[in-house]
Amino acid sequence: MARLPRRRSDRRPPGTPAAPGREPEEATSAPRIIGGDLRRRRLAHQPDGRTRPMKDRVREALFDLLGVTVRGGLALDLFAGTGALGFEALSRGATRAVFVERHFPTADTLRKSAGELGVADRCDVRSGDVLLWARRMPDLPTSARWVAFVSPPWAFFAADHERRAELLALIDALRGAAPPGSTIVVEADTAFDATALPDASAWTTRSIPPAVLHFLEIG
Repeated sequence: MARLPRRRSDRRPPGTPAAPGREPEEATSAPRIIGGDLRRRRLAHQPDGRTRPMKDRVREALFDLLGVTVRGGLALDLFAGTGALGFEALSRGATRAVFVERHFPTADTLRKSAGELGVADRCDVRSGDVLLWARRMPDLPTSARWVAFVSPPWAFFAADHERRAELLALIDALRGAAPPGSTIVVEADTAFDATALPDASAWTTRSIPPAVLHFLEIG
């Protein structure tokens, strides 16, 4: 991963910040892959309010920051939705991607995208609640480094949300299970206090409105 300045957050540019806990409006068109072998290809997408595709400019900045880190690695697209992060990683050289999505029709749409893009043999779509991984991590390959994308509904980060503890436990479980050289990326909003992350001082934060990205490199 390209080295980031060791700072807790970048200064937001001038302008009115998004209201705490608010997420950007859902994309009405199918997300497209931005770079790599599958560049400009569109993903299957049903705008029914259940998915929140990461904004193109945020995703582009994210993968610019990751650089060659994704090449040869295993992408974990947790809270997958449209699968934009996992398919982007495959396009940029990840050898395989695991998508986890608890909404069964959305998981079926992920499989459709994998088939249409010609990468079904490199995709593992799992239908289920990824927050349960905090209790018991599944059997995942550890022969290659991971790039794990944790991009849940932003409401989960709220201090009073019933699933916040499970979410933070999931991040901690990933931190403990990931092989050396792995990177964990957490996408949150500006209202989230990053000191709540496990081993908080080890994370690097980059603000890319409307999102804030938190990176942890596993030594």
